[in-house]
Amino acid sequence: MRKPPQTFQDGIGSLVPQYQKRRALLTGPDLPPHDVDFELLKDQPLPAQTLPRPEGLSRVAKKRHMLLGELAGHCELALLHGLLVSHLRKHTYPDAAPALFMRMWAEQEEWLLNNLPTRWLISAVITFAEHGQSEADRNLAARLNILFSLMKIFESERCFSGRPPQKPFRIEDRNKAPLPMGMKDFSVLNGDLEAHLLAPIWRDANTTPMIGPLVRHLLELLNQDDGTVFRRLALMRETATKAR
Repeated sequence: MRKPPQTFQDGIGSLVPQYQKRRALLTGPDLPPHDVDFELLKDQPLPAQTLPRPEGLSRVAKKRHMLLGELAGHCELALLHGLLVSHLRKHTYPDAAPALFMRMWAEQEEWLLNNLPTRWLISAVITFAEHGQSEADRNLAARLNILFSLMKIFESERCFSGRPPQKPFRIEDRNKAPLPMGMKDFSVLNGDLEAHLLAPIWRDANTTPMIGPLVRHLLELLNQDDGTVFRRLALMRETATKAR
């Protein structure tokens, strides 16, 4: 039998080298000691990023240089958090990195939630998926990883529709072609798929003390954001209800 066309011509397994490459070790200067004074780092503003980037930097120094631009206006604690996440998302990392990351979240959780950009809070919860101290932490963080990764893919494709994220699709424009892989259609106007997706995460965050506050904070931000698929679906339902 002739093999059907594939999205990934050499199979899903062909993506593994690409995945491994992105997780190569960051080489460079050591991290600060485990007992580094976080309060002192909060009082140290980041220096301005120098442009162009100097030549001959180690991989860690290149990452630091990139973060100086992304975290402009923040402090050294935010930068250290970014470097720890960057290390811990790799296959190999400094021995001290997991404990320093955990200590930072144990001691500075409120500050991190109130000061880090949302993008870095998402990166933090993804980091807990591999380095959380309990199975409950790792499991809950892994579910958040899948949720935000799929949202990123979906919203990135939506950009090519030419529609802004705050503008819902029109119900009358629905294409009735079947969903892929034989999946049953989701009732946009009457379905409860969002509840089945989000409610268990919210519920389990209430019983996961280490990352529960971070997860609930991210879900609250998701609920407040006016540019998500969830908000567009809510607006579509509201329009349909008014038209009835």
